[in-house]
Amino acid sequence: MRQMFGAAALVLAGFAGASATAEPLSVKTVGSIRSEDIKFEPFAAFPAGAQIAKVVGDPTKAGPYVVRVKVPAGTKLMPHVHPEDRIYTVISGVFYIGFGTIFDPARLTAYGPGSVVILPANTPHFHWAMSGEYVTQVSGTGPLGIDYLDAHDDPRSK
Repeated sequence: MRQMFGAAALVLAGFAGASATAEPLSVKTVGSIRSEDIKFEPFAAFPAGAQIAKVVGDPTKAGPYVVRVKVPAGTKLMPHVHPEDRIYTVISGVFYIGFGTIFDPARLTAYGPGSVVILPANTPHFHWAMSGEYVTQVSGTGPLGIDYLDAHDDPRSK
């Protein structure tokens, strides 16, 4: 029994000593990051003001990744697809997502904090931060990609 408690204490000590860093965590080692240390930055494929933070892994490479996406109030992400399967978890605010190839506010569904949305690869969809800023956490297997259905909607083309 004493050995079991000793082993558990060593495991817990390993987690407690895990590094907290603003760099993305590796999926190959024990690690942690506090929400206040997550660094958001602009992302060329997003409209002005929307930002991304790399949390786990390198989303530009093959392998698992976790990113957070922060979208300011009023921002729209026009219809687009992603080449990878994704799992969205709403961290804060209300995440409005609609499915289809045309931006249609009537097709938006609201998801509050804690909600999870599964998005298979190549599913046409759109977002609107219509009730204020939202933050989602996105998990997938990279490389991460985004292709707008109408090239005129792609901020990278401007």
